[in-house]
Amino acid sequence: MSRTTLVALASVLALGLGLVAADAPKPDAPKPAAPAYRLSGPYTHDNLTIFLIHGEDQLKNKTFLTLDEALEQKKVVVHETKDVNQLSVENVAADVEVFIASGDIVKGGQQDRVLAFDLVLPAKSGKVPLNVFCVEQGRWNQRGAEKADSFGSSKDQVANKDLKIANRAKMMQGEVWKEVAKAQSGLQGASGGQAQDSRSPTSYQLSLENKQLLEAVDTSFKKLSGTLDNQKDVIGFAFAINGKVNSADVYASSNLFKKLWPKLLKASCIEAVAELKKDAKFPAVTAEEMKAFLADAEKGKSKEKEITKRLNQIQKETDKNLLFETIDRDEKGIRLRCNYLAK
Repeated sequence: MSRTTLVALASVLALGLGLVAADAPKPDAPKPAAPAYRLSGPYTHDNLTIFLIHGEDQLKNKTFLTLDEALEQKKVVVHETKDVNQLSVENVAADVEVFIASGDIVKGGQQDRVLAFDLVLPAKSGKVPLNVFCVEQGRWNQRGAEKADSFGSSKDQVANKDLKIANRAKMMQGEVWKEVAKAQSGLQGASGGQAQDSRSPTSYQLSLENKQLLEAVDTSFKKLSGTLDNQKDVIGFAFAINGKVNSADVYASSNLFKKLWPKLLKASCIEAVAELKKDAKFPAVTAEEMKAFLADAEKGKSKEKEITKRLNQIQKETDKNLLFETIDRDEKGIRLRCNYLAK
């Protein structure tokens, strides 16, 4: 058999066995390294400890309205669709984008809802589908003077880590309702034994508006809200309750984080008050522990989901922690928001 024939035969065998280099599986392209963070703090009141997260502002010349701002300014309409797990939202402004955060609660409609994904609404967006879960059971009608066909406000974020996980990771309505009930139970002591509102006892939003609860939260909120004063390059924060790491939020825009700061801090204070055990001692949380928490979540096994043509969500999970990255393809693939949750 000639040398030419042997070479041809070897090539055929290689193709059949999948051994030709051109057909071999290609390794995944390396992903950009997570940005380096600097932590300052701790800042502590009672059982709540906060660290500020410093880093590069990647959107210095970009301005977003928050959902709360846009609703107040009548630049966004959140429409009731009578579908339990989907609303629609519309940016009617001609000159500004709106950032909507997973965990934002919208009040009104047929039932109060919590938003499942982060979203950026461009100017004059038209109606855009909005994935949601109910944080209220039983009501399916107008409540008081609120509109039944739309939602009038978004003053609060989910203030309970297990409820955040049910909303972002489990993504099942039954799990969300279960965690709402548990969260309301945890608020009983802080609200003088009555966390439920007679207008709608299952409404998580109305529980967060309880007067006695807000009075209990007020001291820690006032003490910690000023931690951002005179601080530079702050893009997020991390916190611990009762000596245990809880959550962190980091944004590509320092301006956006500062706009969201009161809402995020209020939710953290509510969760801490709900878990406060009088005279209990707990270990101090160090910056090294917080850094280890963030680093561990970054290493998690990942899965990706397209939210819109502009945004993707990457979920990473380890044995101990979760990370949800919102990737903005219109802004060179930056991580617009990183939400870290300890299991």
